[in-house]
Amino acid sequence: MKVIVDTSVWSLALRRSKDVEDKHVEELEELIKEVRAQLIGPVRQELLNGIKSEKQYRVLKKHLRAFKDLAMETEDYELAAEYFNTARKNGIQGSNTDFLLCAISTRHRMPIFTTDKISVHYQDKYPDLAEFISEHGWETLGVYDAAPVEHHKRLRTTN
Repeated sequence: MKVIVDTSVWSLALRRSKDVEDKHVEELEELIKEVRAQLIGPVRQELLNGIKSEKQYRVLKKHLRAFKDLAMETEDYELAAEYFNTARKNGIQGSNTDFLLCAISTRHRMPIFTTDKISVHYQDKYPDLAEFISEHGWETLGVYDAAPVEHHKRLRTTN
């Protein structure tokens, strides 16, 4: 199964100290080795935005070129806007990139690998969040987590 990798995970991998172990970074490394990590243009831009050193910018741009952007269609933007509007009506805020990730995830039937705990963060504040997620089918996609290795071995053999 291919997995859309969010900015939060890429950022961890790009700035981490080589001495620090992180389950998200380790899982990203596995996804890359298995050619399962997917990148979208807006995430690429978020990673490249704000780099002060021209040399660091060029190096990162070159490394990220190893990953083709997952194609986006007009319908992805329309669905992202629908998700944004519905979420906003329910008092849930998110970025344009967040909702675009969800739309692309829905169309491609790919989970999103992120460190963001959106559902956990909003469950107390918005008790009907589970209903909102269910109405939009996100519970069937889930968020790809850096779970124990045994869990991902099962996922890899099923898709």
